[in-house]
Amino acid sequence: MSGLSTHVLDTAAGRPAAGVRVTLETRDGRYIAEGVTDSHGRVAAFGTGSPARGDYVLRFDTGAYVDGFYPEVIVVFTVTAAGEHHHVPLLLSPYGYATYRGS
Repeated sequence: MSGLSTHVLDTAAGRPAAGVRVTLETRDGRYIAEGVTDSHGRVAAFGTGSPARGDYVLRFDTGAYVDGFYPEVIVVFTVTAAGEHHHVPLLLSPYGYATYRGS
């Protein structure tokens, strides 16, 4: 499978974070696509195909989901191998977050 996906987990509540709006952009701010996490906390794909090599930004509208310290989480990442699947999960709580490259 190729493409780009994300997953938001509410670590404070111990469940997926449904209804979080996520926007995908290039690093220079060009809009590519957006999605909203489903009941499993996932955006399964941003468009079709795999992103080209380069730097990208995922903007998570966390303020609409949880009343906490971070109203928005911005994750900048680099695609070095076009054609591979890239999965960027976000672990979220009201006062912290973490991310990593998933599979």
